[in-house]
Amino acid sequence: MRKIYIFDTTLRDGEQSPGVNLNTQEKVEIALQLEKLGVDRIEAGFPAASPGDLAAVNAVARAVKNATIIGLARSREQDIDAVKEALKGAEDPGIHLFLATSPIHRQHKLRMDKDQVLEAADRAIRYAKQYFDKVEFSPEDAGRTELDYLCQVTEMAIKAGATVVNIPDTVGYMTPQEFGNIFKVLKETVPGIERIQLSAHCHDDLGMATANALAAILNGADQIEGTINGIGERAGNTSLEEVALTLATRGEYFQAMTTLNLKEIARTSRLVSKLTGMVVPGNKAIVGANAFAHESGIHQDGVLKEKTTYEIISPDTIGLRDSKLVLGKHSGRHAFREKLIDLGYEQLTEEQVNAAFGKFKDLADRKKNVSDEDIRALLEEKIIETPEVFALEKLVVSFDSHATPKATVTLKTQQGIVKRESEGNGSVDAIYQAIDALTGEAVELDDYTIKSVTDGTDALGEVHVVLKQGDTSAQGRGVSTDILEASTRAYVDALNRLIDKRNAPARNRRDNVTLI
Repeated sequence: MRKIYIFDTTLRDGEQSPGVNLNTQEKVEIALQLEKLGVDRIEAGFPAASPGDLAAVNAVARAVKNATIIGLARSREQDIDAVKEALKGAEDPGIHLFLATSPIHRQHKLRMDKDQVLEAADRAIRYAKQYFDKVEFSPEDAGRTELDYLCQVTEMAIKAGATVVNIPDTVGYMTPQEFGNIFKVLKETVPGIERIQLSAHCHDDLGMATANALAAILNGADQIEGTINGIGERAGNTSLEEVALTLATRGEYFQAMTTLNLKEIARTSRLVSKLTGMVVPGNKAIVGANAFAHESGIHQDGVLKEKTTYEIISPDTIGLRDSKLVLGKHSGRHAFREKLIDLGYEQLTEEQVNAAFGKFKDLADRKKNVSDEDIRALLEEKIIETPEVFALEKLVVSFDSHATPKATVTLKTQQGIVKRESEGNGSVDAIYQAIDALTGEAVELDDYTIKSVTDGTDALGEVHVVLKQGDTSAQGRGVSTDILEASTRAYVDALNRLIDKRNAPARNRRDNVTLI
């Protein structure tokens, strides 16, 4: 079977999802997990967007050793120079250039004719080739570009020195038959096409991103671009986990495969979800909470008799397995460490293990049995450390359905312990008003999301909030068996992140740039 290369753009296109803003540490954390997953190429960001993005791409480039690290650039010399600077220290650097080619983009956005687009792209590829062996070129909005002109653009890119030509369905407009045909025509008509790899980058505006990517594979695509959990601009991108599992399950049909470590898919999905704050829908293919759940009596009966009656993928394939070591309040540090190793957290330092064990014991006092998901939630709640300007010391909430809710919040600050009681329209509002009064921070609550991490009435709840202060926003997470405590921890976490960003504005500010 031929290999399909996986180009992950979670850190670039995925981060363009509304409300997502990863800091440098979070980008590195995800990149290292993508490396563990076995991704071939990682698009770490858009260095020319801001000094902060350039620094983040550089941090990823220095951390990852077993994948090509790629920076995105418009077809401009200054963008190419920014990528060159960002990828200093990379084991295997590459650049991804793009320029729009469709009639609507040429006329309304670029105000360039066909020849001008060809000349600009040719000039950019040749300039980039001076510094990079691996040069990918994307004719933005290729799906709506005239097919004969797209062939011209591809031929030009090959002659100029591109090693990959990517065909983006930038606005998710194509159907599988149409998109597959583009690859078929390019393969059959463009001189020198055998010297490069063809790539597919699909958006999900009409819900066909994965189907279009698979159609591209059937018609000769060598590489698929996408994101973990399918996040990205507007409705998102091709879900890489869907492509990987489709090829693994239907390899005889596609005669193609990836070299991903499929057992890392579930963990990668959880990490991306937690750090971006984008909840994975329960009915999401492969990684959704219900992907391996059966409620129908007929289905349950079939699965009990033979799993393959209704399960075409084993949960173990993506790294999900039943808990074999039950942990509770009487469990010791050794059993806890063994569980961490079993869950894939073998790289934690002794200090991190001790901190996690303390949180585990606190949770075990409140829950009879602590599940694998509980432990993952506790660990990943604070997987990225942010300087703590404020820390929750104590929370007291008074609620009466016939009276105004009250909350007393006690915070630990660098100056000492402070305490405030406030009223609100609800318990959460009262808590947040108390925190605002204590911290003196004027913020706007831009998003508030609650989800259950585990099952049962004593389940861990996870709260995700996004706070805005002027043009700066930050997200925070909190986990607890009590949703009010989780809400408080999430708000305080977001405040700390907001203050950290404010103290380093150049590192975190990003321009609003429309990309492929």
